[in-house]
Amino acid sequence: VQLQASGGGLVQAGGSLRLSCAASGSIFSIRTMNWYRQGPGKQRELVASISSRGNTKHADYVKGRFTISRDNAKNTVYLQMNSLKPEDTAVYYCNGDILTSDGAYGDYWGQGTQVTVSS
Repeated sequence: VQLQASGGGLVQAGGSLRLSCAASGSIFSIRTMNWYRQGPGKQRELVASISSRGNTKHADYVKGRFTISRDNAKNTVYLQMNSLKPEDTAVYYCNGDILTSDGAYGDYWGQGTQVTVSS
């Protein structure tokens, strides 16, 4: 199983980006999918989560600006980021709780995508 994140880049404050994370491999089903981020000199923190049924949770510092969504048919999770601030600069990681075809649940991580917001 692999998670491939994409969509990061350099954007000015107030701008928008949309991150994508596609899971591939011997996947039977995916439960919760998450986006984390790790800023310079900071610990990794949870940004948003979405259940298999589409129930979402967002960290307080991104509520109203970021939206997590998923396409179960494509095994893909998205993070729409609007009104970006310099403090959103971080490497963003996707994470999924995945049941593989051989019946094992595992916690899988993408490689991270850099988001840089200039002031």
